[in-house]
Amino acid sequence: MPRQSKPWRPFTANCCTVDEDKTIFCNFSRCRPSRSEFSKNIAPLPSFRKLSFSDLSRSSSTRINEDLAQSFGPDLYDFQLSELRAITQNFSSNFLLGEGGFGTVHKGYIDENLRQGLKPQAVAVKLLDIEGLQGHREWLAEVIFLGQLRHPHLVKLIGYCCEDEERLLVYEFMPRGSLENHLFKRISISLPWGTRVKIAIGAAKGLAFLHGAEQPVIYRDFKTSNILLDSDFTAKLSDFGLAKMGPEGSNTHVTTRVMGTYGYAAPEYVSTGHLTTKSDVYSFGVVLLELLTGRRSMDKSRPKSEQNLVDWAKPFLTSSRRLRCIMDPRLAGQYSVKGAKEMALLALQCISLNPKDRPRMPALVETIESLQHYKDMAITCGQWPASPKSTRNNGVSTKMRTESRGGYHRKSSPVTSSRKT
Repeated sequence: MPRQSKPWRPFTANCCTVDEDKTIFCNFSRCRPSRSEFSKNIAPLPSFRKLSFSDLSRSSSTRINEDLAQSFGPDLYDFQLSELRAITQNFSSNFLLGEGGFGTVHKGYIDENLRQGLKPQAVAVKLLDIEGLQGHREWLAEVIFLGQLRHPHLVKLIGYCCEDEERLLVYEFMPRGSLENHLFKRISISLPWGTRVKIAIGAAKGLAFLHGAEQPVIYRDFKTSNILLDSDFTAKLSDFGLAKMGPEGSNTHVTTRVMGTYGYAAPEYVSTGHLTTKSDVYSFGVVLLELLTGRRSMDKSRPKSEQNLVDWAKPFLTSSRRLRCIMDPRLAGQYSVKGAKEMALLALQCISLNPKDRPRMPALVETIESLQHYKDMAITCGQWPASPKSTRNNGVSTKMRTESRGGYHRKSSPVTSSRKT
C-alpha cells in the first residue's frame, strides 16, 4: 500500500450507522485527515453509496456484488463459490480450522492460476451460518470495516463471496491460530512471558488504531478467540461483525443493542447499552488478566465464586505477594515480577467500574511496551489461592443466551438484549 503524505481517518460520521429503515450509510467520500498517529498511512477511501439492508436482503447476489465492487474496486476480491470450494476441497473436514455459532472456518490455498494479480498464499475461508438479517449485517460489517482498514495488527481481508444465500469471507491465514488456543488448550505449549507481552502490545496497537480516528471504531468483541497470531506471534484482531462507529461531535456514547461476550463486556454497556471506546478498554483489561492467570474470563467448571475472572482476581492485583500466587502455573515462575505487577495494575485500571477511570489505548500501548525491558524473574509459590469470600458480579446480569462466535473457533456466551441497534 503506498504511503500517504497525510494521515487519513478510516470512516466518516455516516459510515455503518443504521436508521429506522434498517439502512446502513457507508459514505466514505467525506474522509478528512485525522490528527491521530494511529490513522497514519491509510489509503484514500473510495466513495461508498448508501446500502439498504432491507433492499439487500431481498435483492440478488449480483446486485450486492455490484455495490461492493463499486465501493472497493481491486482492494477486495469478489470470489465465486466454486473457487472457494476448490481451494478448500469442498470445505473438507480435513481443512477445518474452527467452528461455532458463526459457522465454520476452513484452510485453503490460493495458487497462481486462481486470480490474476493475486499471489499464491494460504488463506482462511469463513463460511457464515447466516440466520436472517442480523447474520447478513455482520457479514456486511466485516466487508465494510476490514475492506477499508489496513494495519499490521488487524487481520487482512482478501475477499468475499456473496452467491445465492451463501456468505463467505477470505482472510490471510494466521498459522498460530488464536490466543485462546495457546492459553487454554492444555495440549499446546505454554506461551513464555515475553511472548505474552508481545501479544498484549500487538492487540493494544490494533485497538489503539481503531480508536484513533476522529470518529472512533468500537470493536465491541475483544477477546482471546478474536486475537489471531502469525508465525512470529504477532497479534492481529479478527472478526469485525459487531464493530460499530463511535460517537461524534459532542456525543459521549452511542446507544445500541447489547452484543458481545459475557465475561468481556463492560458492565455499564450491559446495563445501559451505552457504548464507548472505554467499553473496549474494559475487555482489554479482561484479556490482560487471562494472560496473567491462564484462566478464562468465565469458567463454569470452577466453584461459583471463581467463575468470573474479574471478580476472583481483583483482590489479588495490588499486592506483589498475592499476585505471584495467581500467576499462570504454566509459566513455572519464568516471568518478570515487575512486569507482571505493572500489567496487573494496568488490568485493574482497565476493569474499573467507572469508564472515565479507564486509560486510553495509546497510553496502554506505551506502558505495555516498557514491560519488554524487565528482565527479573519470579519464583512461583506453587499453589492457587483461595477465593475471596466476598465477590461481586459488577452489576452484570447472568441471564445470558449461550451460543458461539469468534475468530477461528470459540464457544462463548454472547451478551444480548432487545435494545435497538
